[in-house]
Amino acid sequence: MSQKPLLISVILPCLNEEKTVGRCVQQAKNSLDRLGVKGEVVVCDNGSTDNSAQFARKAGAKVVYELKRGYGSAYLTGIKAAKGNWLVIGDSDGTYDFREVNRFINQLQAGYDLVVGSRFKGRLSRGSMPFLNRFLGTPTLNWFLNLFYHLKLTDSQSGMRAFTKKAFAKLKLKSVGMEFASEMLVRAAQENLKISEVPISYAKRITPSKLSRFRDAWRHIRFMFLFAPTYLFIVPGLILLGIGLAGVLVLFRGPWLGLDYHSMILASMLALLGYQVVMMGVYAKAFSWTQRFNQKSLLLETTLRYFKLEKGIILGALLSLVGLVIGLVAFINWAKKGFGELSAIRPAVLSMTLVVLGIQIIFSSFFLSILGIEKK
Repeated sequence: MSQKPLLISVILPCLNEEKTVGRCVQQAKNSLDRLGVKGEVVVCDNGSTDNSAQFARKAGAKVVYELKRGYGSAYLTGIKAAKGNWLVIGDSDGTYDFREVNRFINQLQAGYDLVVGSRFKGRLSRGSMPFLNRFLGTPTLNWFLNLFYHLKLTDSQSGMRAFTKKAFAKLKLKSVGMEFASEMLVRAAQENLKISEVPISYAKRITPSKLSRFRDAWRHIRFMFLFAPTYLFIVPGLILLGIGLAGVLVLFRGPWLGLDYHSMILASMLALLGYQVVMMGVYAKAFSWTQRFNQKSLLLETTLRYFKLEKGIILGALLSLVGLVIGLVAFINWAKKGFGELSAIRPAVLSMTLVVLGIQIIFSSFFLSILGIEKK
């Protein structure tokens, strides 16, 4: 009689967790037995110097090895070795209760692609989460992820999750560090996967934590910003550009509310800086799309449709021409006065702003046209 294929794989990364890994493996195996499904427990040893691998194997796990250190590295290797159609992941440090695997499986059976365990919806043991992590770090990361990627998660940093192997293949995850957890959610949002949360228990660690609180938090935030160029570049850039252009045009007519040409010079700087920041965001979006990191966005589609090379050259040339004309008029007035004393700061600032902005638009158009070439 042919054996039925494995259905569920539970994957645990492990680095010097000999005190807890065996218990975690046994909990996972018992959960699979209670569910009445075939499955396996895969432990990815990430360079342990203790007896973690032996204890995991003794408890009934399949042990694979990944020498390159990193939370993401261990998971990518463990998932690659897994044979199940549905995958459950969680740390092997004893903080997660693998007797709760059924909660995740129920959600996958209901049609969800990715299920995230929420420690805040479940039961947090006393001392299980440091004060800063609980009330500052994790809520801050939740806020960024939910804002940038339109999610509704209460615990984006939970390490216990489940997903289908088909869904995981769509994510094409690359992070090898702690930001692996955030990358999974970012890519899931970008791929429009169905995401659910379930309450879980979270216990106090027995062994010392291997996390670096501030370094790892920064890596998560950095990753989220890099995948959200709209919030990192485009929104701040548009604000600077709008304030700068408005300031230049208003102050060109004369002093306003106590502001004079000194403020006009500052406004010019803001306008030019704002344009550069906006275009950095557009470049990032175009690069992300051409490298298949992200799907093409509405903003990018609109930009590539209307901001053609030829149109960009014409627009940039017109702005530069207007700026040169304003500068030329100021020069002629100066010549009429015999090149003597002349106060033409306002025309000079407006001329410089338009000429530089026009040249920026021309070269931006060339660069964007290069990035916009679709790969076959």
